[in-house]
Amino acid sequence: MATRPETGRYDKGLTEVGDGVFAYLQPDGGWGWSNAGLVTSGGDSLLVDTLFDMTLTREMLDAMSSITATAPIRTIVNSHANGDHCYGNGAVGAERVIASETSAREMDDVPPAYLAGMVEMAPDLGEVGRYVQRIFGAFDFAGVDPAPQATDTFSGSMRVTVGDLELDLVEVGPAHTAGDILVELPERDTVFTGDILFNGGTPVIWSGPVSNWISACDRIVDAGWSNVVPGHGPIATTDDVQTMRDYLSWLLAEVRPRQAAGMGVDETIADIDLGQWAERSESERLAVNVDTVFAELDPAHERADVLANFSRMAALAGTFGS
Repeated sequence: MATRPETGRYDKGLTEVGDGVFAYLQPDGGWGWSNAGLVTSGGDSLLVDTLFDMTLTREMLDAMSSITATAPIRTIVNSHANGDHCYGNGAVGAERVIASETSAREMDDVPPAYLAGMVEMAPDLGEVGRYVQRIFGAFDFAGVDPAPQATDTFSGSMRVTVGDLELDLVEVGPAHTAGDILVELPERDTVFTGDILFNGGTPVIWSGPVSNWISACDRIVDAGWSNVVPGHGPIATTDDVQTMRDYLSWLLAEVRPRQAAGMGVDETIADIDLGQWAERSESERLAVNVDTVFAELDPAHERADVLANFSRMAALAGTFGS
């Protein structure tokens, strides 16, 4: 079974990474078990991302309550449109919700009801149903309140002030999704990466191009941040970001010659030897990633739909034993 490295063990909950800057971590960082962040200054707080359902988000808010009692959360920044980073928005009661313009449009593409339906139908879907139940069965999508729409959107970059602190929101997507952003805090030497970094796990490339994602990794590494808070997994360093970049570069190098030789997506997936990446969790995401790279290399390539993607991943997970 593919597992996270022993050094990747970490605890659930709130941890301070800089003065007034906190990460909320959810082991083991696999499907849906995402991280969030809290930035507080001058009696004001900003929340970076919410969680996959209302129960998890309220549990996180309770863990933050000793801080937010005197510095209420007035602003949410959503790093991207995946539900495990925004479905809990409605539990917060923030006055302001900020997202990139592209993310704001994308947030309605996969509503909670869609995932609730997938989990409900799982018993009738055979292998793919068992896979869906395993990765999403722990979450209460039916209980998700409608997420408030973004009140502020931007493209490129945006500066936000929290008390005496300035944060830079920098759009680096399309990459993982169509509108990924980084949340940079130069005064605290900290960056919240959203799902530009899966620390210890295999990334899933829903959008691409991969070249954009590599450029985003380069931006983080070149800045040399001391504190890197990933979208999934334990607190990271720029070395972990470089490892993510290495996976993406390896993926391109594996797929490009096979696509050029006329192989199809399924043939390419079967032909690739994961090598050093085989022991990383969620390695079955290779199925989605190959399909995305095909689309990057050939704009005429017809992308797989959601069910086809999960069917391919379920089959690989059985093969890999994860």
